[in-house]
Amino acid sequence: MTARLRTLGILVGLIGLAFVVAGGYSFWRAQEGQASLNAFSAAQNVKLSYNDAGQLISAGETTEADAIMALLTDDWGYPVNMSEFDPKDPIVNTASEYMFQMATINYHILTSTVKVTLAEPADYNGTHYAAGTYDFPVDGRYYSEFDRANPIEGPARGIAWSPTALGLIGQLGVGTVTASALEMGLGLAAAFLAVGVTLLFLGVGMIWVTRAEPEKVAVTKTALAPMPTA
Repeated sequence: MTARLRTLGILVGLIGLAFVVAGGYSFWRAQEGQASLNAFSAAQNVKLSYNDAGQLISAGETTEADAIMALLTDDWGYPVNMSEFDPKDPIVNTASEYMFQMATINYHILTSTVKVTLAEPADYNGTHYAAGTYDFPVDGRYYSEFDRANPIEGPARGIAWSPTALGLIGQLGVGTVTASALEMGLGLAAAFLAVGVTLLFLGVGMIWVTRAEPEKVAVTKTALAPMPTA
């Protein structure tokens, strides 16, 4: 029985060691990815703005920044981690910062008014549109919510949601996914290490409790016979 437990302890210890190695490798790769993301973000040099009190601002005001944050948390339901916003490190390089920057671009588009020039008069759904320049408010419309057949609304979509804006949004989305994946990688590494250390400790413990005890040699005391008297 003792030999079986010792063998089992060795196997458990080896499995634990494998988990520790896997955890260390995962941590190393996650750190490499984080360093690459930080270098990429630093090269782009996209920064968030903060006031002297350390509050997020947009266009110099906290009001607009609060509206952008509301778009991000209320409309999109994104779980913002406020600890990722650091006035001392304004470069956008965390998942929440990437999402806030994405929400900033969307907010400015959704609340903007674009100019559409109609070269020739047109009729659509019983409405006559004379040639000229029109101010078209986006009014919260996303790209898919425009009526492309409308002679004013159709061109307005391409102006408001320009290829540049859509490209920036897509790039920020990649940054968000990358940062989130790296966080998951660190969590996975920590889980591997925790399981590995636990199994390694358990395996060593099983080997220790089944170690052979030194045999105790019984010492027999022999009483000396009394010396004969003359």
